[in-house]
Amino acid sequence: MVHSCLLMAKRLQIESGRQPSLFGHDEHIAPISGTITAKRQFDHPHILIGTSAFTAPGWAGSFYPVGMKSDDYLAYYASKFKTVEIDSTYYGTPAASTVDSWYRKTPADFVFAAKVPQIVTHTNMLLNCEAEFDEFIERMARLKEKLGPLLFQFPHFSQYEFKGPGPLFSRLRVFLKRATEACRCRFAVEIRNRNWVDTRLAELLGEHRVALALTDHSFMPRPWEYQQKFDLITADFTYVRWLGDRKGIEELTRKWDKIVVDRRNDLVKWTEIFRQFSDGLPVYTYANNHYAGNGPETINLFWKLLTESKV
Repeated sequence: MVHSCLLMAKRLQIESGRQPSLFGHDEHIAPISGTITAKRQFDHPHILIGTSAFTAPGWAGSFYPVGMKSDDYLAYYASKFKTVEIDSTYYGTPAASTVDSWYRKTPADFVFAAKVPQIVTHTNMLLNCEAEFDEFIERMARLKEKLGPLLFQFPHFSQYEFKGPGPLFSRLRVFLKRATEACRCRFAVEIRNRNWVDTRLAELLGEHRVALALTDHSFMPRPWEYQQKFDLITADFTYVRWLGDRKGIEELTRKWDKIVVDRRNDLVKWTEIFRQFSDGLPVYTYANNHYAGNGPETINLFWKLLTESKV
């Protein structure tokens, strides 16, 4: 594993203050600098909130100002949110120039989460992919202090791939031991077999201080359905993903410019979950467009509900 990752011991410190409106297109875009912090609407002592990816069909003219060049999207996004979950890394390790550009275009307090490439989680299923994983870690280390959690998003495994959770958990234990001993990155794990999210998984992740990704997904139990069975918190941070029903929502729209599914009641339940987190626990939270139709609007609603609940 790359030695540069060993230097990543510095943890994020969340600043507070009043922020401008999310959708005020006439506001000043965050400076492109690694030494300047931005003022934003969404501010909390330990909750970092953003979207899954920083652009999508329909965002131009709804979230991004009309006529804005795509090269300016990330800087503008970083003036509104403190974090983003990079989805493109799922398809492969990005070029060094791309990662350097992400770093350069965002203020000093910005945080990047990213998906581990599918060759690790889907194609090779944790076997014989150490070289590809090491390359990914080395590349993402170029983000330096802006590097946040890295997500192992596993697919729904069929019985032909794993007859049960045991073989996957065995591989995961070996893989996480190697990764966490060599790298001080933060890791999170998402499992998409509903009966595999249990005490065994929580204990395995806890051994390595890896976060269990808490998800709101169409075919998975949500935290309030299993929180009495085991501790949801397995690391010194937690990781939340609002994913929704991709197939169902794509029957309604494929242009992610507005809310098309009412998620208010679900988000109220999420505020209750957030209220149970211990004070000071960093919570990385990401809204996918497939959850309600537009990631930024989902965050806007959640933030309103969160503020009302005084979390």
